[in-house]
Parts: sequence; structure tokens; C-alpha cells
Amino acid sequence: MDRHEHSLAERFEEHRGHLRSVAYRMLGSAAEADDAVQEAWLRVSRAGTAGVDNLGGWLTTVVARICLNVLRSRTQRREESLDAHVPDLVLAPAGPAAAPDPEQEAVLADSVGLALLVVLETLSPAERLAFVLHDMFAMPFDEIAPVLGRSETATRQLASRARRRVRGAQPEPDADRGAQRAVVDAFLAAARGGDLETLVSLLAPDVVVRIDGGAQARTVLEGREAVARGAMAFAQVAELTRPALVNGALGAAAFRAGRLVSVAAFTVSAGRITALDIVNDPERIARVDSSVLDG
Repeated sequence: MDRHEHSLAERFEEHRGHLRSVAYRMLGSAAEADDAVQEAWLRVSRAGTAGVDNLGGWLTTVVARICLNVLRSRTQRREESLDAHVPDLVLAPAGPAAAPDPEQEAVLADSVGLALLVVLETLSPAERLAFVLHDMFAMPFDEIAPVLGRSETATRQLASRARRRVRGAQPEPDADRGAQRAVVDAFLAAARGGDLETLVSLLAPDVVVRIDGGAQARTVLEGREAVARGAMAFAQVAELTRPALVNGALGAAAFRAGRLVSVAAFTVSAGRITALDIVNDPERIARVDSSVLDG
């Protein structure tokens, strides 16, 4: 690697965390986000940056184009329902003094929880790109429009449509993190104790649970009693449940025989659990670093 290539590599690395954060929000997959950033580096290393004034903005558009292609390809090839698909998760300690490593920090920035990522999965590729780049990263519409090949007005409309869907589908979490934790802790204790009445009281009437056990094992539960009974059944299987932050939201990690078997993220609104997103797909769980919860 000559001096110029080394300098370009260093400059690219300065933006890697941001680019991965953009790609993760666009794709909801940590592995695909890493691939998108790597593809961006390959393109940049071949093309160079001559004439580029704003390297960060330019790199963001490169990653955005790659992600848009991935989303379009994904939409064409997916036939199974995405109702119970839960995006990739990032685990972090739940203690007040705990701090994730820099890579996790980039992904957890702005507390992008699984509930929001699930909603983003329902958007069209163009809507998702417009919303993510503008609403989450404050990129101007005149810079987003060329990526989509649309006018600035049409791009604004895409973002507006996506914004309405996000606001309509995602309950606003309670602001008090301590109060949220109390609800989650009470829920987990009631599940372990087989207290159906308490479990039901902690759930919103329209609670939705998405359980992602892999492409052939996805389930959606709706209604307080069905969710409560499911929680009690699972509590009998998990030997240990530890509090955690899951994509910045309150959650829990379940262990059996010392191995992580399931991760859940809770959305608590108005003092009740409104959504619960669970990943227990063995293949995906195996990629989660549960050692961050140690100590």
C-alpha cells in the first residue's frame, strides 16, 4: 500500500463507524451492514476521491446506494412473511455505568431499538432510504434525491410517507428508563413465578410479540393472555435470565446450561409492555457476544 492508499484508508476508517451505523439502519442486519461498508471501501479504493469536497457525505451516499440495491434484491427474492422477522440485535450491559465498545456505540447511537427496525422492514426500499438518511442522519433532500434517481419533491414525499407509517406503528416508549425497568423486572418475575394475573396486568391490550426462530420458525402472538401464557412457558425452559440493553432498549438475555438461547427487547409505553421482540434462532444467537454481560 503506497502513501496515498494508506492516507485514503485512514480517512475511510475515520468514517467507518458512521457508515456502519447508516448501513445497519438501512438493512437491519449487522452482517450485511459490514458487507456494505466493505463494498464501499472497495469502490472508493478503486475510484479514489479526486474532486470530493465532503468525504463523509460522499461516502454516505456510496453506502446508501449499495444498501438500496441490497434492499431491492431482498424485496424481490423474499417470499416468506416478514411479520415475525426481527432484525439483528446488539447486546449491551444494562447497568448505569456500563458502556459498550466503540463499534456497539455506533450501532446503539440514538437508541435505535428493534421495535423501530421492525417497522422499517415494512417500508419500501426508497421510503426506507429517504427516512433513514433524512430523519435519522439529517441528510438534505437535495443530496438524497440523486441516490434514488427522483426529484427532491418526490423524495420529500417518500420520507413523509415513511414518517407517518413509523409514527403510526411504533408506540412511544416511556421516558423514565427506571420505570421501564421496573415493569420489565416485574414481568420477568411474574413469568418465573407463574403469576398469570400479574403478567396480564403488565401487558397492553394490543400487545404484540414477534418471535424469530429462523426462516421456518417465526411466530406472532397477539393479546395479553396468549402472550402471558407464552412467557410462563418460556420461563420454565430458561434457567437464567439477565437484564440487558438490546439495541438501546430494555431487554433480557436468557441462558440454558450456561449458553445464550434467547434475547428479548421490550417496548414499554404508558407503564405497560406494548411490544416484545424475541430472537431465538440458534444460528443468529450464536453470533451474539453475550460476554458483554459478564461482570
